[in-house]
Amino acid sequence: MGTPLTTVVVPSVGRPSLRVLLEALAGGTVPVEGPVVVVDDRPVRAGLGDLGTELAGVGVPGLTVVRSGGRGPAAARNLGWRRARTPWVSFLDDDVVPDVDWYAVLRDDLRTAGADVAGSQGRVRVPLPEGRRPTDWERSTAGLQDARWITADLSYRRSALAAVGGFDERFPRAFREDSDLGLRVTATHGRITRGERWVTHPVRPADDWVSVRRQAGNGDDVLMRRLHGPDWRDRAGAPRGRRRRHLLTATAGAVGGVALAAGRRRTGILALTGWLAGTAELLVARVAPGPRDPDELRRMALTSAAIPFAATWHVAVGVWRHRRAQPWRGVPELVLFDRDGTLVHDVPYNGDPDLVTPVAGAREALDQLRHLGVRVGVVTNQSGVARGRLTLSDVAAVNARVEELLGPLDVWQLCPHGPDDGCACRKPAPGMVKAACAALDVDPSRCVVVGDIGSDVRAATAAGAAAVLVPTAATRREEVEAADHVCPSLTAAVADIVGGRW
Repeated sequence: MGTPLTTVVVPSVGRPSLRVLLEALAGGTVPVEGPVVVVDDRPVRAGLGDLGTELAGVGVPGLTVVRSGGRGPAAARNLGWRRARTPWVSFLDDDVVPDVDWYAVLRDDLRTAGADVAGSQGRVRVPLPEGRRPTDWERSTAGLQDARWITADLSYRRSALAAVGGFDERFPRAFREDSDLGLRVTATHGRITRGERWVTHPVRPADDWVSVRRQAGNGDDVLMRRLHGPDWRDRAGAPRGRRRRHLLTATAGAVGGVALAAGRRRTGILALTGWLAGTAELLVARVAPGPRDPDELRRMALTSAAIPFAATWHVAVGVWRHRRAQPWRGVPELVLFDRDGTLVHDVPYNGDPDLVTPVAGAREALDQLRHLGVRVGVVTNQSGVARGRLTLSDVAAVNARVEELLGPLDVWQLCPHGPDDGCACRKPAPGMVKAACAALDVDPSRCVVVGDIGSDVRAATAAGAAAVLVPTAATRREEVEAADHVCPSLTAAVADIVGGRW
């Protein structure tokens, strides 16, 4: 059997519904044949069990559980798709239940997708109670049925995800990260179509104040406007909010309270009348379509008084936090390192594995990239072979020792030629960088080369990759001056890469 068509990625906070989802995948008319990656996004703290152990015996072949450390659904999905090696990546939320034929229909949806299709969205049903009108929270959940680009069930070509850097991790909650990704993908890589597969999204239990907490999404809307302009809602199919009304209501309430405290009774009463009118209008709008039982009326009255203040606060925080927001870049797919002087201390023409000594922080830096699903490799000039100072076996022995000390590397590229051999691989020629990218099917624009001399930088630039220079005693001053990105250490270089500064 060849490469599976898609990898299923499920970010999870450990809900019991996750097992139901996985059992549905295992028991479908066509069981899942490709990898399934569950990303445990619970915060790292004592007392949390191992999700992989908890899911043992669920019956899904190729199930892998990785941990993202509670950084939110965008970061969790990014960790999942970067581990995928399939043409497509299919995202499911951990609280949906796929239909029995979901995987069979998914394969048909993806196989029939034209070359201009970058994504395929599934269909979502939300069961609502019979015999009564839905509550405010139930209506909110039911809106998922018609929402555009929601990742409750959405598949993307992996190449499209890689090209745009995946999900923007500045969206810390499941609210706008899917709309943002959809806008970026459709702007540059093709259409997102609606497939024929179905999942069921039950209404989760919620407490009285869930609607107030959801106002945090107003800060995400500020980021959407910064990134995509004032018409982003029209292009993303997002409903208009009530931000201006909330601002007026909250302002009236605040002014009224301050005026009364200052002894300005008439101004205070007038402003509080405006606050009361705005609150009443919101209450009526929320109560009218739903049940009017005492619990719902109490809940709507309390939260309608709080929502304008919560929404306005989150807008203000968002305006400040995202005032300098730039387009999302994410981490690269591949980071290539020079070997001698960058990953390990330079020993001229070294053929002795016992002389290999990693630079400070090298293992930790590589492990940090690996944890994020970034592939790592080495591009190294070894002219000692051409000069007769080394054999290829010597180089292989030293490389094996490097991996023993620093962990597995996804690709090795070495040039055994001398400076005057005229080859296309010896840095500063781009041959090794291009070959490493081709071997891993990575576009050079999503690759970073880290080295200690100017030839590393020039090789990266010639290949279309980014470059980070980490100077050593061997680095000439003019090489430092010519480099666009210079870091004082390998650890600092990887920190910049992980932070999207590359």
